[in-house]
Amino acid sequence: MFRPIALCSAALCLAGLTTTWSGPGYAAPQSFRGEYTVSFLGLPIARAAFQSRYDGAAYRIDGSVASAGLAQIFDDTKGTIVASGRLAAEGLQPRAFRADYTSGKKASLVDIRFANGTVASTKVVPAPKKRGKDWVALNAADLRSALDPITATVVRAPSLDEVCGRTVKMYDGELRADLKLSFVKKDRISVEGYEGPTVTCRMGFEPVSGYRQGKRALDYLKNRSRIMVTFAPLGQTGVYAPIHATVGTEIGTITVRARRFETTN
Repeated sequence: MFRPIALCSAALCLAGLTTTWSGPGYAAPQSFRGEYTVSFLGLPIARAAFQSRYDGAAYRIDGSVASAGLAQIFDDTKGTIVASGRLAAEGLQPRAFRADYTSGKKASLVDIRFANGTVASTKVVPAPKKRGKDWVALNAADLRSALDPITATVVRAPSLDEVCGRTVKMYDGELRADLKLSFVKKDRISVEGYEGPTVTCRMGFEPVSGYRQGKRALDYLKNRSRIMVTFAPLGQTGVYAPIHATVGTEIGTITVRARRFETTN
């Protein structure tokens, strides 16, 4: 079944994050737009567009993703993603995340709600099948300070030098994983709407709970995959978000590339 973690594995969630948060110091509403292509072995497989709006410390992101190119022939998938929350002194605090998507004629959704810095409720449709003895179950501690797939890949930091060197807790409605960022290099990038400095981190992937032991795709991501994420600053907000990413899989590399990365007001 096509699920939000599949989007993240294909780095579509990374695409959405490049248009995410405005800092709490901005009194006037701020809006951003990002447009992305996702390719596999150089061939386009998906497109994504995200429009976000911020009013003070509150944010809302509306996104759409769809398969493209040859991928439409084998898996015609379309979906929308909505995330909202606030920026607090201690960091990002999501309030709600919802992904609605169809794969062929099959409709699915994931709805996650947060309260007091932890996951308060999760709704997944269709409901997951009964799990076997090889299933690593979630527990309450796993869900404390966890972030939805969009929030999990945004970093607040004093400078580019401090973006990497951290571990982020990601929860997609089923899987809880740690994303461990380590510094690789600083550089510059130019895309429509942005030209300036970047920092690249290697992202380690460590499944924590909500997964089946021995699953090849997850084992590959944990032990063999090379995941690289390049972050760029969102103006003077102190927020850094992905502008380019690559994810190594068993059968090839998936690449997310920003075609547009801009402020719209």
